[in-house]
Amino acid sequence: MKVLVINCGSSSLKYQVLEMETEELLCKGLVERIGIEGSVIKHEKIGMDKWVLETPMKDHKDAIGHVLNALVDPEHGVAKSMEEIGAVGHRVVHAGEKYASSVLITDDVIKALEECIDLAPLHNPANLQGIAACRALMPNTPMVGVFDTAFHQTMPAESYLYALPYEYYTKYGVRRYGFHGTSHRYVSMRAAEMLGKKPEELKIITCHLGNGASLAAVKNGKVFDTSMGFTPVAGLVMGTRCGDIDPAILGFIAAKEGKDFAGMDKVINKESGVYGLSGVSSDFRDVENAANEGNEKAEVALKVYAHRVKSYIGAYMAEMNGCDAIVFTAGLGENGITMRKAICEGLENLGIELCDERNNVRGKDTVISKDSSKVKILPIPTNE
Repeated sequence: MKVLVINCGSSSLKYQVLEMETEELLCKGLVERIGIEGSVIKHEKIGMDKWVLETPMKDHKDAIGHVLNALVDPEHGVAKSMEEIGAVGHRVVHAGEKYASSVLITDDVIKALEECIDLAPLHNPANLQGIAACRALMPNTPMVGVFDTAFHQTMPAESYLYALPYEYYTKYGVRRYGFHGTSHRYVSMRAAEMLGKKPEELKIITCHLGNGASLAAVKNGKVFDTSMGFTPVAGLVMGTRCGDIDPAILGFIAAKEGKDFAGMDKVINKESGVYGLSGVSSDFRDVENAANEGNEKAEVALKVYAHRVKSYIGAYMAEMNGCDAIVFTAGLGENGITMRKAICEGLENLGIELCDERNNVRGKDTVISKDSSKVKILPIPTNE
């Protein structure tokens, strides 16, 4: 059975088609500038050159229509007709406490996701637009929702509750939700497979390190804790997000700079992280190049980043009473040789011993710890 997988943003969408019997990727693509001048679809059938079409797309329904046309195109397509597409999977950021696994999308599910818009105002509306467009164009094809928050629903109360008046949790759902759940789930399962164990037999710390970044403590196959919180701004230092800070800082800076809530929200989400610290870029490659050229702020930014990851690793080892494996994934985790080394250095007393020679690898699932290391270290390319 062929499955179409869609990840909708506010003005863009990514898609793939997979043959599920073999899990073979048949094609992938990106639609950009939906509802904006210069709308374009970039479609790539595996084994062929990328096909690009610039054409007006006023909304997500138009965009998905072009995607479906590309899928059945005689030259670039991967299906003779849409009848070959047996299901559509939709990546949805936020399902709140509603769902702890993927579900068949029904009217009740859509209502539940609409109720979560307040929790993910930048993401859920776009995800819902993609679902609505597919339902309109493919009314007889089953749709499945896959949620970023679902994998983290196994956290115990001591991990997800904030020390605020309890009524804010019961009335408004203010709690730690966590994100990147599909990535954390995949790499933790893949790590268990590589180590010849069942997920239920292991304590794993998964490090999803990209422009957005989070860690998860996965104990016996279930998330015990994760670094992102009520929103994706919490936890680690990221490309442009500040991560954990003293919340009183917001009011202090707002008063000094004359900023309102929207202004401060922009600061912590768009102007902070390694970009804010370095003044160079949110791209870690640029920051690392600047540090190698003697830029002290860039060097400090990378040290702050590694320090925060290291702190969470130590905390999660304490919470789980040990750790069998640490997984590095996403762009920086999979490819950041220098950053992986910076994070693991000084953790030898915790049984974490990185092998420099084995660490010299990018984008490959392998073991990069020393044979003597009690904790296995594995970079694993994520497959969300």
